[in-house]
Parts: sequence; C-alpha cells; structure tokens
Amino acid sequence: MAKATTARKKKTVRATRRGTNKLPLMPAKITWNRAKWYTHYEVESKEWLERVKLYIKNNYDKTVVSNINKLPDWKVAGKSHWACAAYCLENIPSIVPLEYKEGIHKWILDLAEEGAAVAQEKKAEEKTKKNVYVPTIQERIRDQSVDMIEDIDDWLETWIEDPATFDPKGFDFKKHFDKLQPSQAHARKMKTFYDGVLNDYDELERMPTAGQLKKMSEHDQDMWTQLKEGYAHLKKADIKKFRTAIEELMAALDFIIDSAKATRKPRKSKPKSATKLVEKLKYAKTDEKYKLASIDPTLIVGANELWVFNVKTRKLGKYVAANIDPKGMGRDGTGLQVKGTTIIGFDETASVQKTVRKPDEVLKEFKAAGKVKLRTFMDNINSVDTKLNGRCNPDTILLKVS
Repeated sequence: MAKATTARKKKTVRATRRGTNKLPLMPAKITWNRAKWYTHYEVESKEWLERVKLYIKNNYDKTVVSNINKLPDWKVAGKSHWACAAYCLENIPSIVPLEYKEGIHKWILDLAEEGAAVAQEKKAEEKTKKNVYVPTIQERIRDQSVDMIEDIDDWLETWIEDPATFDPKGFDFKKHFDKLQPSQAHARKMKTFYDGVLNDYDELERMPTAGQLKKMSEHDQDMWTQLKEGYAHLKKADIKKFRTAIEELMAALDFIIDSAKATRKPRKSKPKSATKLVEKLKYAKTDEKYKLASIDPTLIVGANELWVFNVKTRKLGKYVAANIDPKGMGRDGTGLQVKGTTIIGFDETASVQKTVRKPDEVLKEFKAAGKVKLRTFMDNINSVDTKLNGRCNPDTILLKVS
C-alpha cells in the first residue's frame, strides 16, 4: 500500500530589512524626518560608520580624523541621525535643520576630544602594562550583557518586520534568564540599553491637540510635528504592542534585581578599635588642684566598672556595666562601651554619683583603696545618690577601671 504523501510546507522567505550602499538611493526630494527614518530602518549600521567617517575626513583636519579613528567603531556608528546628517550635508544640505548642522559639529568635536583622551590613556597603559589591555569590570559586564540580550533583540526585530503578527508576550524571559543566570549588575546594565527606547512612545502618548500646539513656540510646534510624521507609518495598536514587550522585559530585569537584593547577605561591619571608639570622648587629662591624672580612655572599652570625678562639681561617680564579663576580659558584647562623647552599656540603676564634701581626703582614701574596699566606697560617702547619664566633659577625670 502506497504511503500517503504530505505537502511540504513552503518556507517563508523574509525580505531583507536593510542593505548596503543604500544612502545614495535616498530620494532627492525628501523631508528631513523621512530621511532620518530611511537611514535608521533601511540602511545598515556599517554604512552609517562609512558615511560618518567620510564626512569627517572631507570636512575636518587630520588631528580630528586621527583622534576619532582611535575610538571603537560603535562609538562612531551608533547614531543613525548623525549618519543621516553627514550624508545629507554633503548631498542635500537644504533639508538639514540648523540644530542638526550645529549638533553634528559638536558631536564630532566631542568624539575627537574623547579619542585624544583614549590615546593618552593607551600611552600610559603601554608603559605600565606592556601593551596588554585588561578590560575593566564595567566593560566586562557591558560586553556580557550585550551577549545576553542578543536573542531578545532578535525577537524585537520581528516587530519591525511585521508589527501585525508580533506577540508582545511571546518571549519567555524567565526561561531565558534562568539559562544565562545574569547578576544584578548585568540586569542593571541591560536596563540602560532600553531606557531610551520608550521615550519617543511616551511622547507620542502625550501628543498635544491642535489647540495646544497653537499656544506653543514655533520650535516646539516643529518638534512635535516631526515626531508625529516620523511615526505616521505605525498604528497606535502596533506601538502599544512594542511598549508592552519592553515593559515585560523591564519587569523581568527588575525581578532579577529585587531577587538579588532579597538574597544578598548583609555586609558585616568591621569592628572599630578602642582607639577609634574613644577619639571623640571629652575628658580632663590632668588636674593641678587635686593632683589627678586620667587613665588611658581606651581602657574603658570592655571594662566592668569605671570611676570618674568631676573637678568642677566635686561629684564622684561609678559606672557599672549592664552586661558584666565574669572574667573581666571585656569580650565582644560585654562591659562598658564608648559612642562619640558618651559612655554606653552601663546599668542605669547601679551607676550613681555623689557630691564629695572633702574631696582631698576622699580622693586620697580612694587612691589607697583596693578592690574589696571599693565595693562599699560609695556607701561611706554621706550625700544623696544621683544617676549618671554617660556624658563626659573637659572637667571629668577618668580615675580607674576594673
């Protein structure tokens, strides 16, 4: 029995969107806006580069040409409107607006300046790295990000080829990014590639009415008219599809960024040294009247007790740590601490101060007292207890720690 034959599906051959050497095919009678559209959608970026470099060679001196040639091609060929201006200024200059005539001149000088800077950097690198160029982290991220969006750009190209059949939700971003595993830095860089894409479409949605246009300046009216003419070939539904596609992409990239933030480990702060902690602490180093000298303030950090004396108010105070280290070693999380000009980490109930009526006698007795006697030293001072607030000042002598 003969096998049933099935008709082979005919392969659809898509027309080439762009081509080579197409700028000379631009109609002689054309508006500036349509010339820009023609250059952007019908001419290869390779030809943009050739036309811009030819224009620079014909109209600028050798120094400018040499500096620009030091830049990568994507710097020079990345703007279709400058390629259009370069070609039209040499062939149909009457259609080029003044702002573009001035703009391309400024752009070329900026490129030359950037190229000169690149040349200086390369000379310095040649001396130190012996002609071995090591890309920066940002350059690596940029190049990796460009590779990651290649399939996405191919998908977006189908909108340009046939907006009617384009599916704005036809790309599986989750599957794509799960496969490539971009980092938060990659996602942020990819967002910058598309940040400007929606600008024109945002402007189209805010297109003013005829009445609003009449109230604007002639320049503003002309800019809005050019924008409208530039996208007159597209339907609102087609523009909406493209906006939806870009918004879906941005949402996927935001998800990567937000997920990285949620899973990122908090940075562990480096503990400060005792010297750093007490550098702002105010205290009296010495006092001639009572013949007193302060201890090294770094000894406060981690101490279980601190005795202080205010030479102006004659108050003797005792700070007791809220979290005492039984071994008296002042390990992390125990003992007294210093923050700015304030002592912290003390027990507010146990930490008290008393006014001394005969400071010379009491201080002499204090100096001679040992650990056992100091436990009841404050009890033997006949005056009212007041709470300590942790603040020290230039009248405060740091007597002793334990």
